[in-house]
Amino acid sequence: MSDNELGNFLRARREAVTPSEVGLPEGPRRRTPGLRRSELATLAGISVEYLTRLEQGKDRNPSPQVLAALADTLRLSGETRLHLNRLFKHAGDNKLLCPAAETPVRSVRPTVQALLDRLDPSPAVLLNRLSEIVGCTTGYERLAGPVGLLDGDRPSLLRYVFTDPRARDTYPDWGRVADAQFALPGFDLARADPHVSSLADELAITAGAEFTDRLTATPQLPVRSGVERFVHPDAGELRLAYETLELPDADGQRLLVHLPADDATAAALDRLTGRRPGALRAVSG
Repeated sequence: MSDNELGNFLRARREAVTPSEVGLPEGPRRRTPGLRRSELATLAGISVEYLTRLEQGKDRNPSPQVLAALADTLRLSGETRLHLNRLFKHAGDNKLLCPAAETPVRSVRPTVQALLDRLDPSPAVLLNRLSEIVGCTTGYERLAGPVGLLDGDRPSLLRYVFTDPRARDTYPDWGRVADAQFALPGFDLARADPHVSSLADELAITAGAEFTDRLTATPQLPVRSGVERFVHPDAGELRLAYETLELPDADGQRLLVHLPADDATAAALDRLTGRRPGALRAVSG
């Protein structure tokens, strides 16, 4: 197996993209298949010399921002971006987590679980500081499961919003939902936290500019409540009021509770959860 998998991958993808795909003229007598190094470097905003070093394996520690720019320019698909992220993690001494860093809590305390049980049939979910879903009500399972939000061993609201193509159908106001991910209490990208930093590096590569542009924007005030539109494959479009409750401990967990914002949504959620009509009442904003 090659010891320069990242460099070989970048070169192979560069040679697979035609100039016309990135808005460049084909031109006569092109000896290089796909894009020239100079073309890719210019479009990605890096130097030709640095791109050469990456492809030759002389530099194995590019920043996530550089790889995100290359991935955007090379028009990489979601699965290919995930593969690029895996190569990035194994290429060298890339952002290894400090053993002393506190691991994000991925369990639910008994008292918090009791609270979740009391909240049913309301859709409520417990998130840790990485926006991973660590617990939820059955109401949330019926709301979020069919749209793919609970897929995988460690489902993540943040990953879903930025990397799952279904998210844009689920959230008609996707841009506003994406913006809100950076104003959530408990996920502070400015924090000196290697676990958060590693997640941000991953999403810079897998999500590209949609993520990195928001990452580098001026921080917003925390968004703890509001109303969002949510499209369920069976219940249709719902208007959900939400409240974010931070748990008073060092776990960095928060409880996100959804309630119907109008009577039509209340009726739809009652049908979805199999509860009697009127079990969930609409709240007025």
